[in-house]
Amino acid sequence: MPHIQAFRGLRYDLGHVGSLSDVIAPPYDVIDPALQEDLYKKHPANVIRLELNRDEPGDDANHNRYSRAARFLKNWKQEGVLQLDPDPALYVYHQSFQYAGRAFLRRGFMCRVRLERFGEGRIYPHEETHSGPKQDRLLLTRACKTNLSQIFGIYPDPENEAQELLETAIAGSTPLQATDHLGVVHRLWVVRDVRTISAVSALLDPRSLYIADGHHRYETACNYRDELASAAPIPDSHPANYVLTMCVSMNDPGMIVLPTHRLFRGVAPIDAQELTSRLGTMFTPQPAGRGPRASSELWSMIENSNEQGAIGFYTARDDQWTLARISPEGERRLRELATDHSADWCGLGVSILHRLAMDELLGLRDLPKPMYVHSVSELIAALEQGDTVGRDATGQIGQGGAFQLAALVMPATVEHVRKISEHHERMPAKSTYFYPKLLSGLVFNPLE
Repeated sequence: MPHIQAFRGLRYDLGHVGSLSDVIAPPYDVIDPALQEDLYKKHPANVIRLELNRDEPGDDANHNRYSRAARFLKNWKQEGVLQLDPDPALYVYHQSFQYAGRAFLRRGFMCRVRLERFGEGRIYPHEETHSGPKQDRLLLTRACKTNLSQIFGIYPDPENEAQELLETAIAGSTPLQATDHLGVVHRLWVVRDVRTISAVSALLDPRSLYIADGHHRYETACNYRDELASAAPIPDSHPANYVLTMCVSMNDPGMIVLPTHRLFRGVAPIDAQELTSRLGTMFTPQPAGRGPRASSELWSMIENSNEQGAIGFYTARDDQWTLARISPEGERRLRELATDHSADWCGLGVSILHRLAMDELLGLRDLPKPMYVHSVSELIAALEQGDTVGRDATGQIGQGGAFQLAALVMPATVEHVRKISEHHERMPAKSTYFYPKLLSGLVFNPLE
């Protein structure tokens, strides 16, 4: 694993802001306009004003949401709202949450990780990145000169040795605590003990790090470092050579990956009989119920089978669900279609769905962006109510209309992330959804 480093975090002074819950926010890329507005109203120092400042009338190249974020950050530091910790530390971070009726605890720690370009060391991506988000994050980093949120990295540690060292160090200590808008409880401890920090660093040094979330922010950190270095040499110790990272053991009991089901727009009406005909001998189909609510039982069946090649299709024309399992012939055909990819990549449910079923067999290559949901209840609501993107102010379904096709698909696992990353491949879009999201606002990493 690349070098990790303790650092002096910039954190909210609770004497100024009161409750930590009032000033935190989820990552910028999962905040919709309604949540953004709620966070603005929650507290005048909520991190939303840094992480995702609003556009305002009259904005121009010099006065805009990035310059406003920088001004808020500067003012909050001067006023003592944000204060720099006196000593370098690692920040132990726990998330307590519920999923599918079970309680989970995900444990990790925040540190600085030394940057290296993907493909040049032992930091591996698993998702593609896009220029728009990277440009947005670069403009914000230039303005604020601070990592405002952390990368989410996972590393192999079968015995969770590194985390257990930190758990020993915080035993009996009272954490800072915040609860987010989804009810997830977040707890933070500061570990300054030099021997503990050194021992954790030594344990992680020979391991690889896989980016679970934050690919755009990671590449932005590399771009920002290179930009500084091109203007004038920067020493190895410069904080811009590092990026704020949450490190979680791949073997932590709280590591779960949620599915990302798809609802498709722009599909010509199709029924289960036609679907079955087009899938041909590449899949083994069977009827799986009628109506959106039949998805609950179907998803339980798919999830319990733990088969990446089992996909649930909903055809709106006849209101039917079809369970389609890839056949040996379908597996061979996918390998022929994806000669540029490994067997591990071809074994992913999302690869089977998109490359074989949607693109090849159904001929649905250039559809509008699907709607993505992570729970069956969300999928049922979308199928019953139509595409809310197309709803007008009165709640009537407008341009978006109803969905003609939906798919229940298994998520990639943590082990898939490791294997496919090591093949230097990128997964199809929305292959993973690591839940819960990490909070912005617990600790910032200054880059000056």
